[in-house]
Parts: sequence; structure tokens; C-alpha cells
Amino acid sequence: MSRLDFIRPAVRAMAGYVPGEQPQGGRIIKLNTNENPYPPSPRVREAIAACASDEVRLYPDPLATALRTAAAERYDLPFDHVIAGNGSDELLAIVMRACLDPGDRVVYPVPTYSLYDTLGEIAGATVVRLPWPEDYALPEGIAAAAGRVTIVCNPNAPSGTCVPIEALAELPEQVRGLLVIDEAYVDFAADHALRLIHRHDNVLVLRTLSKSYSLAGMRIGLGFGQPALLAELGKVKDSYNLSRVSIAAGAAALGDVALMHAHVARVAATRARLTTRLQALGYAVPPSQANFVLARRSGVDQRPVYERLKAQGILVRYFATPGLADALRISVGTDAEIDALLAALPEGGTPSP
Repeated sequence: MSRLDFIRPAVRAMAGYVPGEQPQGGRIIKLNTNENPYPPSPRVREAIAACASDEVRLYPDPLATALRTAAAERYDLPFDHVIAGNGSDELLAIVMRACLDPGDRVVYPVPTYSLYDTLGEIAGATVVRLPWPEDYALPEGIAAAAGRVTIVCNPNAPSGTCVPIEALAELPEQVRGLLVIDEAYVDFAADHALRLIHRHDNVLVLRTLSKSYSLAGMRIGLGFGQPALLAELGKVKDSYNLSRVSIAAGAAALGDVALMHAHVARVAATRARLTTRLQALGYAVPPSQANFVLARRSGVDQRPVYERLKAQGILVRYFATPGLADALRISVGTDAEIDALLAALPEGGTPSP
């Protein structure tokens, strides 16, 4: 008998989520984990510095009041329509914990954020993966799949594509349970789904401050929904899930929207140039509304390209999974970083010997 038989069978059977590589030291152009290449607001640094006091001996506010207040003001919502998490990843875990019993269905289009798979497996849920059609419209049958939880990542990762909000607006009345719209990258997009939370009590919209606000290292997520829904989700969150530093940094970042918009505009301009150049090199690139692009060479495994770029100190994301092995996901870096990437990329997605 194994000494690990006390671990749940569902956990022993799963592979676990694999984050993007985080290099330690050295000069690396890091285009693999969709971080913002530009620094956060100076207000964030001031807020973090102010936290370096004897008060760190005290627990943080369990309700993250300052952060939620800033978010409510930023998005013109009542305070009780906002929940805060240790990144939107924790909010996704809270949803699974609150909504799913073993065997319940969780439904989402694929390929998408692979953490959904991990969280569904941890919950012992029945995971229903519906392939995206070529145009990345909502898959037929997504509502009929009868998920207790249905997730749409919008803009989607790793494709960067967006489902029109008008199409999403039809789903809340069609799905069986909770509709989660994961808008981690929405500040880089043309539209958002926040207005849906006023119309439906089964819609949860998730955001993160990791991408557009340049706070990936702080782990700050926000969820938006009607108060009754958020109250139920709050029952299963960790008691003190955000630190004093994260609460202060997040509130400060949300107070400097102008800088966020300026960084988003720079990223969007570089994204357009990167897309054009990749297409000239022979890659197919879906229209992205995120801070990354998916570069595909149909039928040509991109692992050799990934390895060659890595050897030159450039990290991009390669997924050794069916349907994605012929693609690279490339975060939009600074113009200089993208120039270095483009200079290192081979034409046609096939490295020379």
C-alpha cells in the first residue's frame, strides 16, 4: 500500500497546472507569461512603501475594503457588487469550491486557460470541453451542455480572440448554472461584459490587475456580480486572502487609470506591428484583443522554434498539447524586445539547421 493513499484519487491522477517558465537570473527577454512590459503606477510604489511599518504584525482587512472601494469607484458599481481574490486564479478556485460537487459539469470552449482543467479535476467535476470553431464564435451546444458552471475566457487565452458581448448576453438565460466570464485581458479589448451583472444573478465577471495594471507579482483579482452571489462565494474564500501590501497596491493602481490606458495603447500598437510581421513570416495570427498573440504554422511543430529562441535568451510559450503544438503564444513586450524576437524568428516557422 502506498504511503500516499490518503491523497484523493482525483488528485493523484491529475497532472497539475504547469505555469509558464520563470527564469532565475540572467538576461532574458521574457515573452511567455503575458506580463506587462511597462512598470506600474508610481502611486503603487508609494503605497507599498507605506506598508513597511510595524502594522505588518496585524492581519489584513479580511474584506479588502480599500481595494473593493477603489474598484467600485473605478467601475461605477456598488461596493457589494465586488469581491477580491488572491489573483483571479483564487476566484476561479472559489467558484469551483462553492458550486461543484463531484460529478457536476463544468463547461468551457477549448483551447483556453489550462487552469480550468486543473481546478475541475481537483473538484472531481465532469469537465466538458467544446472546441472553438475556426472563427472563435461561441461553440454550438455550450448552453445545452448543462454545466453547473460555464466559463468563457474573453478575450480568450491563448488565442487572444473575443466573443462579441452581444453573443455572451444571450447565455445567462440559456445556461443551467453560473456563467463565469473571465476578463483577465479585457483592458486590451474593445468591449467588456460588466453590464451583464446588472441583468442577471447568475453572471460572475472576473478581472485581474496582473496584466493591464502591471501587478502580476502582487496577485490581485476582482470578481463582479450581484450581492447574493458574492455573499455565497465569500463563505468559502480564505479568511485573509489578500495581504496588506496587495490591498494597498491594488487600490493605488486603480486610482491611476490614465497610466494604465497609456500602457495599453503602447501594447496595442506593438501588438499590431508584431501581428503584421509574423504574418509576413508565414504565421497565421488570429486577431488578438489581449496583450499577446498566437502565431500558428499549421501542421509544423513549433517546439524547435521555441527551443532555438530559448537558446538565444528569448522565452515564448509553447504548448505540447494537441491542437497547439504548431503554435507559439507570444506576449507583447517592448518594441526593442519584439525587434529582437522578430530578428531571431525563422521564416515559415521552421528553424534552419
